[in-house]
Amino acid sequence: MNTQDFRWTREPADCLIEPGRIEITTAPHTDLWQRTYYHFRNDNAPVLQMGTDEKFFSFVVKTDFTESHHRFDQCGIVMYLDSENWLKGSVEYENEQFQHLGSVVTNHGYSDWATTAIPADVKVMWYRFSRREDDYCIECSIDGESFSQMRVCHMWEGAGTIRFGIYACSPEDSSFKAVFTDMDVTECAWKAHDGQQPDE
Repeated sequence: MNTQDFRWTREPADCLIEPGRIEITTAPHTDLWQRTYYHFRNDNAPVLQMGTDEKFFSFVVKTDFTESHHRFDQCGIVMYLDSENWLKGSVEYENEQFQHLGSVVTNHGYSDWATTAIPADVKVMWYRFSRREDDYCIECSIDGESFSQMRVCHMWEGAGTIRFGIYACSPEDSSFKAVFTDMDVTECAWKAHDGQQPDE
Protein backbone atom coordinates (compact mmCIF):
# COMPACT_ATOMS: atom_id res chain seq x y z
CA MET A 1 0.00 0.00 0.00
CA ASN A 2 0.99 3.60 -0.53
CA THR A 3 2.18 5.23 2.69
CA GLN A 4 1.32 8.60 1.14
CA ASP A 5 -2.37 7.72 1.61
CA PHE A 6 -1.94 8.03 5.38
CA ARG A 7 -2.69 11.23 7.28
CA TRP A 8 -1.73 12.24 10.80
CA THR A 9 -4.30 12.83 13.51
CA ARG A 10 -1.41 13.86 15.75
CA GLU A 11 2.03 14.02 14.18
CA PRO A 12 5.00 13.18 16.43
CA ALA A 13 8.06 15.38 16.53
CA ASP A 14 10.23 12.49 15.34
CA CYS A 15 9.04 10.19 12.55
CA LEU A 16 10.15 8.78 9.21
CA ILE A 17 7.85 7.73 6.36
CA GLU A 18 9.31 5.78 3.46
CA PRO A 19 7.71 3.50 0.86
CA GLY A 20 6.70 0.42 2.82
CA ARG A 21 8.20 1.56 6.11
CA ILE A 22 7.13 3.96 8.87
CA GLU A 23 9.09 4.79 12.00
CA ILE A 24 7.60 6.64 14.98
CA THR A 25 9.75 7.73 17.91
CA THR A 26 7.40 8.16 20.83
CA ALA A 27 7.32 11.13 23.18
CA PRO A 28 6.97 10.64 26.96
CA HIS A 29 3.50 10.81 28.50
CA THR A 30 1.57 9.98 25.32
CA ASP A 31 -1.37 7.56 25.44
CA LEU A 32 -4.94 6.71 24.44
CA TRP A 33 -7.41 5.94 27.24
CA GLN A 34 -10.86 7.12 28.30
CA ARG A 35 -12.17 7.17 31.88
CA THR A 36 -12.77 3.54 32.86
CA TYR A 37 -11.22 2.49 36.20
CA TYR A 38 -8.39 5.03 36.15
CA HIS A 39 -10.80 7.98 35.85
CA PHE A 40 -8.40 9.91 33.64
CA ARG A 41 -8.57 10.77 29.95
CA ASN A 42 -5.46 10.53 27.75
CA ASP A 43 -5.83 11.47 24.11
CA ASN A 44 -2.46 12.55 22.76
CA ALA A 45 -0.84 9.50 21.11
CA PRO A 46 0.41 9.88 17.52
CA VAL A 47 -2.08 8.28 15.12
CA LEU A 48 -1.43 7.78 11.39
CA GLN A 49 -4.41 6.58 9.35
CA MET A 50 -6.13 6.34 6.00
CA GLY A 51 -9.87 6.67 5.41
CA THR A 52 -12.33 4.36 3.71
CA ASP A 53 -16.04 3.70 3.33
CA GLU A 54 -15.38 0.08 2.27
CA LYS A 55 -17.56 -2.17 4.46
CA PHE A 56 -15.57 -5.41 4.13
CA PHE A 57 -11.76 -5.49 4.21
CA SER A 58 -8.67 -6.44 6.23
CA PHE A 59 -5.58 -4.39 7.05
CA VAL A 60 -2.32 -6.17 7.95
CA VAL A 61 0.81 -4.60 9.43
CA LYS A 62 4.03 -5.85 11.01
CA THR A 63 5.25 -4.02 14.11
CA ASP A 64 8.81 -4.09 15.44
CA PHE A 65 9.21 -2.78 18.97
CA THR A 66 12.72 -4.03 19.70
CA GLU A 67 13.55 -0.76 21.43
CA SER A 68 10.60 -0.75 23.84
CA HIS A 69 11.99 -0.90 27.38
CA HIS A 70 9.74 0.97 29.80
CA ARG A 71 6.39 0.10 31.36
CA PHE A 72 3.48 0.64 28.94
CA ASP A 73 5.63 1.41 25.86
CA GLN A 74 3.38 0.24 23.01
CA CYS A 75 2.70 0.27 19.28
CA GLY A 76 0.16 -1.39 17.02
CA ILE A 77 -2.98 -0.98 14.95
CA VAL A 78 -5.69 1.59 15.56
CA MET A 79 -9.06 2.75 14.30
CA TYR A 80 -9.42 6.26 15.68
CA LEU A 81 -12.72 7.94 14.83
CA ASP A 82 -12.62 10.65 17.50
CA SER A 83 -11.45 11.01 21.10
CA GLU A 84 -14.34 8.94 22.48
CA ASN A 85 -14.69 6.26 19.79
CA TRP A 86 -11.70 4.16 18.80
CA LEU A 87 -10.01 0.78 19.13
CA LYS A 88 -6.39 -0.33 19.28
CA GLY A 89 -4.35 -3.54 19.45
CA SER A 90 -0.76 -3.69 20.65
CA VAL A 91 1.94 -5.21 22.82
CA GLU A 92 2.64 -3.17 25.95
CA TYR A 93 5.99 -3.60 27.66
CA GLU A 94 5.71 -4.44 31.37
CA ASN A 95 9.09 -5.66 32.65
CA GLU A 96 11.98 -7.96 31.76
CA GLN A 97 9.83 -11.06 32.35
CA PHE A 98 6.58 -10.37 30.48
CA GLN A 99 4.52 -7.88 28.50
CA HIS A 100 0.84 -7.49 27.65
CA LEU A 101 -0.61 -8.45 24.28
CA GLY A 102 -3.98 -6.80 24.26
CA SER A 103 -6.66 -4.59 22.81
CA VAL A 104 -8.71 -1.61 23.92
CA VAL A 105 -12.17 -0.77 22.62
CA THR A 106 -13.59 2.66 23.42
CA ASN A 107 -17.26 3.33 22.73
CA HIS A 108 -18.90 6.64 23.69
CA GLY A 109 -16.08 7.70 25.96
CA TYR A 110 -15.40 4.54 27.97
CA SER A 111 -12.45 2.21 27.36
CA ASP A 112 -12.01 -1.44 28.16
CA TRP A 113 -8.76 -3.42 28.12
CA ALA A 114 -8.43 -7.14 27.37
CA THR A 115 -4.95 -8.64 27.71
CA THR A 116 -2.87 -11.77 27.94
CA ALA A 117 0.72 -12.05 29.15
CA ILE A 118 3.43 -12.97 26.63
CA PRO A 119 7.21 -13.34 27.10
CA ALA A 120 9.25 -10.14 27.20
CA ASP A 121 11.58 -11.37 24.45
CA VAL A 122 8.84 -11.12 21.80
CA LYS A 123 9.79 -8.00 19.83
CA VAL A 124 7.83 -8.40 16.59
CA MET A 125 4.07 -8.80 16.10
CA TRP A 126 1.78 -8.76 13.06
CA TYR A 127 -1.79 -7.53 13.38
CA ARG A 128 -4.80 -8.02 11.13
CA PHE A 129 -7.68 -5.58 11.51
CA SER A 130 -10.88 -6.64 9.73
CA ARG A 131 -14.19 -4.90 9.14
CA ARG A 132 -17.62 -6.36 8.47
CA GLU A 133 -19.90 -3.30 8.34
CA ASP A 134 -19.94 -1.94 11.93
CA ASP A 135 -18.39 -5.04 13.52
CA TYR A 136 -14.62 -5.50 13.80
CA CYS A 137 -12.03 -8.16 14.49
CA ILE A 138 -8.43 -7.81 15.68
CA GLU A 139 -6.03 -10.72 15.18
CA CYS A 140 -2.31 -11.18 15.85
CA SER A 141 0.51 -13.33 14.52
CA ILE A 142 4.15 -13.89 15.37
CA ASP A 143 5.05 -14.98 11.83
CA GLY A 144 2.66 -13.09 9.57
CA GLU A 145 1.09 -16.34 8.37
CA SER A 146 -0.98 -17.87 11.18
CA PHE A 147 -3.30 -15.37 12.89
CA SER A 148 -5.12 -15.78 16.20
CA GLN A 149 -8.21 -13.86 17.26
CA MET A 150 -7.71 -11.23 19.95
CA ARG A 151 -11.03 -9.43 19.89
CA VAL A 152 -14.39 -9.22 18.13
CA CYS A 153 -16.30 -6.03 18.86
CA HIS A 154 -19.02 -3.65 17.75
CA MET A 155 -18.29 0.03 17.22
CA TRP A 156 -21.35 2.19 17.80
CA GLU A 157 -19.99 4.96 15.58
CA GLY A 158 -18.24 2.63 13.12
CA ALA A 159 -20.90 2.12 10.45
CA GLY A 160 -19.90 4.82 7.97
CA THR A 161 -16.59 6.18 6.73
CA ILE A 162 -13.79 5.17 9.08
CA ARG A 163 -10.09 5.81 9.49
CA PHE A 164 -7.61 3.07 10.37
CA GLY A 165 -3.88 2.64 10.64
CA ILE A 166 -1.10 2.65 13.22
CA TYR A 167 -0.08 4.32 16.47
CA ALA A 168 2.72 4.29 19.04
CA CYS A 169 3.04 5.87 22.46
CA SER A 170 4.85 5.91 25.80
CA PRO A 171 2.43 6.67 28.66
CA GLU A 172 5.18 7.11 31.25
CA ASP A 173 8.55 8.92 31.14
CA SER A 174 9.97 7.00 28.19
CA SER A 175 10.64 7.05 24.47
CA PHE A 176 11.33 4.34 21.89
CA LYS A 177 11.33 3.79 18.12
CA ALA A 178 8.43 1.78 16.70
CA VAL A 179 8.81 0.38 13.18
CA PHE A 180 5.89 -0.54 10.91
CA THR A 181 6.32 -2.55 7.70
CA ASP A 182 4.54 -5.16 5.52
CA MET A 183 1.34 -3.10 5.38
CA ASP A 184 -1.42 -4.36 3.11
CA VAL A 185 -5.16 -3.98 2.57
CA THR A 186 -6.89 -7.13 1.34
CA GLU A 187 -10.32 -8.57 0.91
CA CYS A 188 -11.92 -9.35 4.26
CA ALA A 189 -10.13 -12.31 5.83
CA TRP A 190 -12.72 -12.39 8.62
CA LYS A 191 -15.32 -14.57 6.96
CA ALA A 192 -19.06 -14.52 7.52
CA HIS A 193 -20.23 -16.53 10.53
CA ASP A 194 -20.90 -20.20 9.82
CA GLY A 195 -23.30 -21.43 12.51
CA GLN A 196 -26.39 -20.15 14.27
CA GLN A 197 -28.47 -17.99 11.97
CA PRO A 198 -29.29 -14.37 12.87
CA ASP A 199 -32.50 -13.67 14.76
CA GLU A 200 -35.31 -12.39 12.55
